[in-house]
Amino acid sequence: MILDTNQRIGDAWRHRWDSLRLFTPARYSSLPGMAFPASAWSYPTKDQVADYLETYAARFQLPVRTSTRVDRLAREGDRYLVVAGDRRWEANQVVVASGAYQRPRIPAFAADLDLSIVQLDADRYRNRSQLADGGILVVGAGNTGAEIALEAAGDRRQVWLSGRDTGEESPFRVGSVADRLLTPPFWFVISRVLTVDTRIGRRLRHKGQAMGWPLVRVKAKDLTAAGIRRVPRTVGVREGHPVLKDGRGLEVANVVWCTGFASDFGWIDLRVLGSDGRPVHDRGVVASQPGCTSSGCSSSPP
Repeated sequence: MILDTNQRIGDAWRHRWDSLRLFTPARYSSLPGMAFPASAWSYPTKDQVADYLETYAARFQLPVRTSTRVDRLAREGDRYLVVAGDRRWEANQVVVASGAYQRPRIPAFAADLDLSIVQLDADRYRNRSQLADGGILVVGAGNTGAEIALEAAGDRRQVWLSGRDTGEESPFRVGSVADRLLTPPFWFVISRVLTVDTRIGRRLRHKGQAMGWPLVRVKAKDLTAAGIRRVPRTVGVREGHPVLKDGRGLEVANVVWCTGFASDFGWIDLRVLGSDGRPVHDRGVVASQPGCTSSGCSSSPP
């Protein structure tokens, strides 16, 4: 049985911003047994991904229960207890596949911004029609921030992109001939070499989590051409307006927080979390929590 908090399969994708696309071609975006229904080298939209998941579940008759939010996962004797409101299930094995994007990570000083400033985070932003007239500060210069800033600049308003420069993944345009030639070997390297099983893979993963991943689709010259101003990190508030690391204050009408997400595993009532609040596991398997005593199977948080 698969429990999903959303009303419809794929809603986790449908509820992202309107122009979002995958960063991987359709040929690398398929689930087992069903090819992604798009041109191999196209980059699917978030709605295409959502519809694909819904069709996939229907085709393979997956036992999905939607509108079911799990409140607690615990042990009860030799089995797991899953609680969702007034409903309870027992299971020998549990797979936690809730992802890492449950809670937008917004700095505490955001509460000190003037009430007239429109504040959105990447989870609530859909398109620029939500923004008020006036300047826009996008905080967080990773892929999400760069793409939203570029979209926001489309109606010629002043846009500032705040944050450290994460660099660019490749000098080539996504979808170009060079990109198509280099993607297969690149995909092999990141899926077979740069993994958590290798020292270099673990090092790059740590660096990416700490510094942000390089820009994939948007290039620095795209931001410049759109008139977007690159500025240092946003570190506080002064007289109701955001303040940058260099001491400058910006009088803007909008702030879009693209500062990442925090995982939320507070509903897991098991000794599986490390000091960083994430499950301690080996390739998904939590050795301290056997899935069932008879066969030695294990629970598998991501």
